Parts: sequence; C-alpha cells; structure tokens
Amino acid sequence: MPVLNRIAEVAPEIAEWRRDLHRHPELLFDLDRTSAVVADRLRGFGFDAVVTGLGRTGVVGVLHGRSGPGGRAVALRADMDALPIQEITGAPWASTTAGKMHACGHDGHTAMLLGAARHLAETRAFEGTVIFVFQPAEEGGGGAKAMIDDGLFDRFRIDEIYGLHNMPGLDVGRFAIRPGPIMAAADRFGIAISGRGGHAAKPQETIDPVLVGAHVVTALQSIVSRTVDPLRAAVVSVTCFNAGTTDNVIPHTANLSGTVRALDPTVRQTVEAKLHHVVRTTAEVFGAEATVTYRRGYPVTVNDPAAAAFAADVARRIVGDGAVAEDADPMMGAEDFSYYLERKPGAFIFMGNGPSAGLHHPAYDFDDTAIAYGTSWWVTLAEAALARGG
Repeated sequence: MPVLNRIAEVAPEIAEWRRDLHRHPELLFDLDRTSAVVADRLRGFGFDAVVTGLGRTGVVGVLHGRSGPGGRAVALRADMDALPIQEITGAPWASTTAGKMHACGHDGHTAMLLGAARHLAETRAFEGTVIFVFQPAEEGGGGAKAMIDDGLFDRFRIDEIYGLHNMPGLDVGRFAIRPGPIMAAADRFGIAISGRGGHAAKPQETIDPVLVGAHVVTALQSIVSRTVDPLRAAVVSVTCFNAGTTDNVIPHTANLSGTVRALDPTVRQTVEAKLHHVVRTTAEVFGAEATVTYRRGYPVTVNDPAAAAFAADVARRIVGDGAVAEDADPMMGAEDFSYYLERKPGAFIFMGNGPSAGLHHPAYDFDDTAIAYGTSWWVTLAEAALARGG
C-alpha cells in the first residue's frame, strides 16, 4: 500500500496547518495557543472526547471505531513545543516571535497527527479506540512524565503507544527504527570546586581550582575509556568551565557542568557512581574540595521488539521494503517518549526529513514533502494495530 490517496490530496492543507504552528512557536509547558489550536481542530473533526490541561497544556483526543467504545486501544503521540532559538531560515512562515522557533520539527509532528486524526474521524475504518496524545515540553521539560503523573494511563485505557520523529539526513520517504535501545538516557551534572585563592604571582600559597578543574576534566574522560565495556556506549562531556574574573588572581572556586549519556541502565548507574568518585579523589590530590550535583534526566528509550517490527512493517506498506531500515544505529540524544515505553509496549520510529539543517539548528525547517508519508504511516498504523485484536 503506497501513500494513502486521500492523505496525498490534503497534504498541502496539512502543510498550511504546520506553517501556522511554525509562525507561532511556544516553549515547554507554555503552549496556550498551540494547545487551543489542537483541541479546536479535534472537536471540529467530531472526536468522541477532547481533554485539555493534562500535564498542564497537553491535549488528549479519544476516537472510537465504527462500533463505538470497547476493544483494544492504541495511542499515538506528537510533541508540540518549540525551542529558544532565533530562526534564520527566512521562510515566509518563519517564526514571528523573537528568540523562539520550531527547530526540531514538532510543528510537523503535530500537523501530521492532526491530519491522521481528521482522516480516521472521517473514515472510522477500525474497531476499538485511538488515543491521540499531543504532548507539551519534550524539549527538556519532561512533558511525557507530566502527562503520566496527571493520569494519562489511569484516565485512558491504552494497550500500546507509538511515536514518530523526523530525521535530517535521512531521505524523505524513508523510515528507520531498531528494537531495544534507540535513544540514550540523558543526565546532567554540576561540579563545584573549592580551593584557596590568592595572587597569581604566588601560586604556592594557593590551591588553584582552575588546575584542579583541568585535571577533573581530563580524569572524567577515563570513565568511558577505562570503566565502561567498549562494546557498550556511553558519553561523558564537560560543557561548561567557569572560574575567575581577572588575569592576576587565582580564584577561590571553579564550577563545571556537563552531561552523561548511556544506552543501558546499568552503564548509566556505573558512570554516575564513577563520576562522583573521580571528582572527589582528584580534588583531594590537590588539597581542594569538590561537590557533585547529579540530576537524572530522561531514561533510555527502549523499543519493544514486537512493536518495533510492527512499526517497520507498517512503514513498508507505505514506502516499500527498500526504504525501511530495521537496524538503525541508536542515537545518544534523548527523548521523553522513554517514559511512556517504561509503562506500555510500543515503539519510536524516525522518518526522513531530507538534506535539511540539523535538529536544533537555527536554519532547520521541517520538509513539507514528508507530510504525506508521516500522516499515512499514522493512519495505517492505527488501523493495523486495532485490526490485530488481542
């Protein structure tokens, strides 16, 4: 089955929805306009229920099949938030809000899922229930967890859940997925080093926190190379180093921060423990003190193997066998869809966005020619998931 004919016909209209969202980006949970647009469209499509305010500004739409309530329920999720980036695309639909833009394609994700919502509401060619999850705050706010904490899985019966994300560099009309870990856990750390400041001409009278910090940065690189199994991925990156205000004074303190990424929960735990040990002992060697603040972020995104195979099969129905990779390399980026997959079986798939600028780049834009593929995948997946019974 190729791209659905009806979806191809209305793809230009869905693109206009996408461009409207792109012109009006909103951040994290502050999605008043975006959520209102989504809720109003779902009501206009004749949804059986539209619930707003879940996870502060999330929207959930409930659509029953031809026989009404009952049977299995599949959930489809789109993220809605933008990023605090100044857009430089120069597109006619560029952001009208300074310092905010849809630099990750969530405008496209939302528009495609709305397109699927309208099609499924018009046809209702399925038995059971489709739950449409429009989520805030994927970009660092943990909106998925907020929706779960607000009762997503308690208020709505959901048997399985699926997510989709565009991927620059992958040709439009192609999909990529893998079973098991597909995106990493993402943690943050802060390191506060306390030494003894003094005149830069008399270093012997000081405990130089800059020197200590430099050794800490170097020592932290040993965690991945000498603690983690080389066949299991992890990343430790120090991304900020702040100390001192002038050239002739050795400062009293230094502050470092960075990120830890891992594709395995055990590796994640090992790296966290080792980081604390390395920082503390390195500082002690120089007579300094150091404290670590470690904040766990999104968990590893782990695709259920059966759900991943099913999602890939649906993609093949849309684009053919040769355009679907089922053994895609995992990514060290993170995704809060992971919280859903900790609770329910499901899968997260990537869809090609062509040779666009990368995600989170000020020149990025969602490729509207991908809309027909993504929307058709959503529709076909919902109908096929519910046709499986069980």
